[in-house]
Amino acid sequence: MNWRKSSYSDGGDGDTCVEIAEAGPRIAVRDSKAPARATLSFPAPAFTALIDHLKEHPWSDARISG
Repeated sequence: MNWRKSSYSDGGDGDTCVEIAEAGPRIAVRDSKAPARATLSFPAPAFTALIDHLKEHPWSDARISG
């Protein structure tokens, strides 16, 4: 698989983000700090919907109550 990091990856070693790769009709996601560990995969349309939602509702602006 051809893994790629976000252009928004944190500074330093650039290892504080996730990486994604196309895997047929799915998108695979892994932790860039531990690439040998397990990956998650999502149907491409579901991953696109997740990214679109995050763009509209950034998690960093969210307030968690509890």
